[in-house]
Amino acid sequence: MSLSTPTNNIKKFVIAMLVSVAIQRSVNVLAFQSKAHVRRALLSGMSQHVERSPFLCPMKRWMSTENATEKTEEELAAIKAEREARKAEKERLKAEKKAKKEAERLALEQAEEIQDVTYLFYEKQDQYEPFGDLSRTMSRSRTGREFVNVQDLEGEGSKYGPGDTVWLRGRLHSIRVKGGSCFLVLRQDSFHTVQACFFKDKENPDFSQKMIKYLKSLTEESVVDIEGVLESAEVKSCSVQNVEVKIKRIYSVTKAASILPFLVEDASRSEAEVDASQETDRPFPRLGQELRLDNRWMDLRAPANNAIMRVQSMVCQLFRESLYSQGFIEIHTPKLIAGESESGAGVFTTDYFGQTACLAQSPQLYKQMAISSDLTRVFEIGPVFRAENSHTRRHLCEFTGLDLEMAINDHYMETLEVIHKMFKHIFNGLETRMAKELEIIRQQYQSEPVTFTEEPCVIHWPEAMEILTKEGFDIGDGMGDLTGAMELALGKVVKEIYGTDFFMLDKYPMEVRPFYTMPDPDDPKFSNSYDIFIRGQEICSGAQRCHDPELLEELLAQKGIEAGDGLKSYIQSFRDGVYPHAGAGIGLERVVFLYLGLDNVRKASMFPRDPNRCTP
Repeated sequence: MSLSTPTNNIKKFVIAMLVSVAIQRSVNVLAFQSKAHVRRALLSGMSQHVERSPFLCPMKRWMSTENATEKTEEELAAIKAEREARKAEKERLKAEKKAKKEAERLALEQAEEIQDVTYLFYEKQDQYEPFGDLSRTMSRSRTGREFVNVQDLEGEGSKYGPGDTVWLRGRLHSIRVKGGSCFLVLRQDSFHTVQACFFKDKENPDFSQKMIKYLKSLTEESVVDIEGVLESAEVKSCSVQNVEVKIKRIYSVTKAASILPFLVEDASRSEAEVDASQETDRPFPRLGQELRLDNRWMDLRAPANNAIMRVQSMVCQLFRESLYSQGFIEIHTPKLIAGESESGAGVFTTDYFGQTACLAQSPQLYKQMAISSDLTRVFEIGPVFRAENSHTRRHLCEFTGLDLEMAINDHYMETLEVIHKMFKHIFNGLETRMAKELEIIRQQYQSEPVTFTEEPCVIHWPEAMEILTKEGFDIGDGMGDLTGAMELALGKVVKEIYGTDFFMLDKYPMEVRPFYTMPDPDDPKFSNSYDIFIRGQEICSGAQRCHDPELLEELLAQKGIEAGDGLKSYIQSFRDGVYPHAGAGIGLERVVFLYLGLDNVRKASMFPRDPNRCTP
């Protein structure tokens, strides 16, 4: 029996610990060699070494380094070339796929592309696409289409009705495309409008899709042609309210820019509408005068502004009609002259072949010489130039003059009677012939018809001074010209006393009248001259002319005016004998401006010229 002793136990414990440490150290060595061997196998591409790793087969540790070999340059180059070839093939396939998609996209785009249409003949129109931009109009042919005026689509005597096919040309006033439907408004002559519409055809979806796509491409204010069938409808927003046009064909003649200076709709609102909208969530834009005038062609598309130009034209027509009926003829006088035609007004000068010439301030001298030529009743409508640095709401540097001159027998009242008859013809003619235009204008610019008397209402200078004194004006010695405030106050009182917006004021002080004015026979400080007023503002200036050459030279001396070459011919025409005569010069734009109650004369001028504006 063996005995256990503490010493033996200690020995066994120490031996066990040493064996454990030895085993752990062997395991660590084997693991390290296995990892190193795997790394070398991966670097050399010899996967079989990994399969025979010492970690898996410890008895083969001696193979880990002795059989490893390096790759040759040729082998490395081959591997690299193979790798690049795979990469290139991958890129080629990718590019091929991209090119195929692009080709498919282009083919689809080409199939859906809307080509320009060259419309040559109506009888061949079935050969043309029913929508698209027309080729540039260059007078290639007379197509044979018969266009209809929008205003003729309804009303008494209209020869068109539901079921009729019509061609229309006008501006695209507005367009709304939603889903498979489209509603647009076509505008002609600024204020005649009709609704046109298109609806998706379920039996022809491809056509409908292309038509809708084209309609979406149209821009407001473009000029378009529409062929369509009239159908009964109730359209309150257009001037034509009982029919609409079902679109069969639509072509763009000229396309407007996608971004406009402003919308015609915004230019068509009254100041009251704009003011009232400022307190709402969606206030209307306020278009300044300079913006409007910088883009005047757009401003004139607004119905009221367009109608103002038509009223201006009618004033000229009525002016001519009345004077023709009273024995006048129309003349055309020079606008390049050698000297001033009016005293006290600035002139524009220009070079005339080495000499200084002036733009005519009026046809005054030449219409008087026409009387000396035995053209005893003459009138002219023409441009007048004033180089006055005036920035008021009623002054322009260029305006249109309505001038008349006539021989008289005894008294300048003969001329005032002709003028009064002429203005009555204008006022009555505007209210009857331009009723529609005036209605449109007065929706945006509020006014009432001008009131007038049957016989001339003539206020004499002393009476005017008395009225102004009572109104609180300091008239001094009563020999000065009237201010704008005085004119307005005088007009207000005359309306109260005589019930007229239209009156004449005569016997102005000689000091404030041009040199060619005939002095008053009873008091040479005054004159046989007159101004004519509408709503308290002057529209016309005139007088009996001084036809006596000696007196005329005295008047020139009193005014400090030297009789240059231009005036010498003028005076000589009187020396050779002339009828006594009188006349007047009327500002066309001022007549329109005041008759319509506008706030600025520039609204009555197509393209106004003032000290700050010479374009457009």
